[in-house]
Amino acid sequence: MRMGILLFDEVDLLDSGGPYEVFLTASRLAAREGEAPPFEVVTVGPSGEPVVAYGGLRLIPDLPLDQAGDLDVLVVPGAIAIDDVIAEPRVLDPLRRAVGEVPLVASVCTGAFILGELGLLDGRGWTTHWEDVERLAARIGGRGRSWVQWVDTGEIVTSGGLSSGIAMALHLVDRLASRDLAVRVARQLEYDWDPERGLHDDALGESLP
Repeated sequence: MRMGILLFDEVDLLDSGGPYEVFLTASRLAAREGEAPPFEVVTVGPSGEPVVAYGGLRLIPDLPLDQAGDLDVLVVPGAIAIDDVIAEPRVLDPLRRAVGEVPLVASVCTGAFILGELGLLDGRGWTTHWEDVERLAARIGGRGRSWVQWVDTGEIVTSGGLSSGIAMALHLVDRLASRDLAVRVARQLEYDWDPERGLHDDALGESLP
């Protein structure tokens, strides 16, 4: 499966790097055991130009988003100044075109604000950083949930803040490859992963307002 990680100016490093490392490690561990690597990981940006992450680290996307070809999963990280990202047509316009072609879109932290701006969270359960749940709910509706690491509603998966993106990515390894591989990845990363710290679509009716 081809996993795209979106990069843009002021992107949070852990939001983007956490899932990147999870998917990369999953393929490395699978190959080490003689299994077919389940994931190809690529980074995509508004253009082919470098972006500057929050804090000043320069990152070079592998491909412009509009030239990325077929992606099976697209991960949309967050940013501290997420409203500045949403207001940037260079980010939102190609992303708006791309999400209609990707079977599964996931967000990390305030990346949920971008998904909300694109209408992808309408009528769904979702989560984001616990500090921002009420703010996003005021914009798109009251189906947000605090203090869960991820919410999986099928073709849209959202995660809580920062390191919750790692937990969400491990959940995607579990969902798309196997629980065994997800556990092996968590052990390799020395990450204390609890696969029950998220919500599935079938639990949302009783768990969300």
